[in-house]
Amino acid sequence: MNNSTSAPTISFASDNWAGAHPEVLEAIAAANAGHAPAYGGDPWTARFQRLARTLFGDDAEAFPVLSGTGANVLALQAALPRWGAVICAGTAHIHTDETGAPEKTGGLKLLPVEAPGGKLTPELVAREAWGWGNEHRAEPLAVSITQSTELGTCYTPDEIRALADQAHEHGMVLHLDGSRLGNAAASLGVSLGELTSGAGVDLLSLGGTKNGLLGAEAVVVLRPGSAPGLPYLRKMNLQLASKMRFVSAQLLALYEGDLWVRSASHANAMAARLATGLEELATAGAVPGLRIAHPVEVNSVFATLPADVADRVRSRFAFGAWPTDPGLYRLMCAFDTQPEHVDALLAAIAEG
Repeated sequence: MNNSTSAPTISFASDNWAGAHPEVLEAIAAANAGHAPAYGGDPWTARFQRLARTLFGDDAEAFPVLSGTGANVLALQAALPRWGAVICAGTAHIHTDETGAPEKTGGLKLLPVEAPGGKLTPELVAREAWGWGNEHRAEPLAVSITQSTELGTCYTPDEIRALADQAHEHGMVLHLDGSRLGNAAASLGVSLGELTSGAGVDLLSLGGTKNGLLGAEAVVVLRPGSAPGLPYLRKMNLQLASKMRFVSAQLLALYEGDLWVRSASHANAMAARLATGLEELATAGAVPGLRIAHPVEVNSVFATLPADVADRVRSRFAFGAWPTDPGLYRLMCAFDTQPEHVDALLAAIAEG
């Protein structure tokens, strides 16, 4: 999705546009003390390993990385042989927004399935879950889901468990792209573990950047043996940070206490405020053609707007046009979005 525009003071383009959380910057500064072993041999990374086991279970093994795309490619490449394929939703980030990285860098075949609301189901997965042992077809050996989805919807633990059971029955692994895992967990009122290891997920791309970190993510192996060779592939894929303590320090700042849920809950609340305001405008007929297109479950609001209204408002507030659906726009809230920002956007839309 192309969010390119001049940078306004207030942005609803993406939670990626927000800066780093002040508590995260403090953690980086605190880690900037003297010398520490490189490439993950530092105390911060060791502490994050212990934290990962607290959050996701005793078998969890965490690998801090530098980007969400890197985490996804690394996790899937480590889990699959060269002939492996990944079943995903047609809207999945790995399919639409990573410039073919899983296929070009990871050497993987993606098998996208059109999924209403961005969510896979066992019935949808079954459309591509076939052909094992056929040398003419890339073998489906992984299912990848996004939490929350690219359309702002959330998988419940039971829905994830159904996908995990299906995947495991066929010898596949279940990978979860958790770029907004915190937003989903906050929305559902469950723990991070309940949405991942507790629901049968094998591999997790643990997000952080969209929730206030400064380029810090992690691959978390939840089931032993599901991603052999991952340490070597992390280096090969340019995701092994020399000064890893600064990546791990950020992950600790976000996940060791309640910062992740505070930030995610606030962003979700701002999206709910925005959705309520848009619904009121639509009900009043103030903006013909305005409607909310998808359930608002996390920090994103998908709304249809007349082109002239969208163009006028986007001269003051950045937000993105959804590339596959003309007239549909995505409005994102972040940890630092404030009620007055939302109200100013609503006022601008209401001007007609």
